[in-house]
Amino acid sequence: MQTKTSYFTKAEMVLWLGSLLFILVSFFVFDRANYLTLITSLIGATSLIFCAKGNPFGQVLMIVFGLIYGFISYTFRCYGEMITYVGMTVPMAVWALVAWLKNPYNGNKAEVTVNRLPKKEIPLLALLSVFVTALLYFVLRYLGTANLFFSTLSVTTSFVAVYLTARRSPYYAVAYALNDIVLIILWIYAALRDISYLSVIICFIAFLANDLYGFYNWRKMQKKQNA
Repeated sequence: MQTKTSYFTKAEMVLWLGSLLFILVSFFVFDRANYLTLITSLIGATSLIFCAKGNPFGQVLMIVFGLIYGFISYTFRCYGEMITYVGMTVPMAVWALVAWLKNPYNGNKAEVTVNRLPKKEIPLLALLSVFVTALLYFVLRYLGTANLFFSTLSVTTSFVAVYLTARRSPYYAVAYALNDIVLIILWIYAALRDISYLSVIICFIAFLANDLYGFYNWRKMQKKQNA
């Protein structure tokens, strides 16, 4: 009988290592200077593959990613990203980490129990999203945030994503995928001024691929757990 020797499937290894290679190549082609951005991107890509497996370690890496990315955003005057990650994503990632650790699947601490979000909770999520978006919009406008519309939209998609992550819903990955698209657009504007930011765009393209896989795998996990 053949035993499973690797935690990741071959497809997951290709996705993970391919994402890291994609990020490394783009960095040395377009940037070659902001090594903190490179490290952050590699941590982010690694966190996503663990999150796609429902592993709480992914949330630990997400907390580290959020703190460093918030600092990088501050240095680029992307105050929306800084406030979103440091003030919202990181604290809610801590909440998600606790929730995932408290809900292992059949005692397996490396796989969280997938949850189906009750329909009655959806209006609450919508109301909270509107409130958080409206609140941070005025904060971002006061701070003179660049690309205010997309920065505000990033707040909305990020909040929905982290909320659904903490609630263990497969649709967290869909919200993160939408957030990736917003961030790709946001950093395209930055790249028009400085081509080195192309490496950040490519980073979020890699994130988008991982988040799409995350949704696919969580749906697969949900079917397996419900069987």
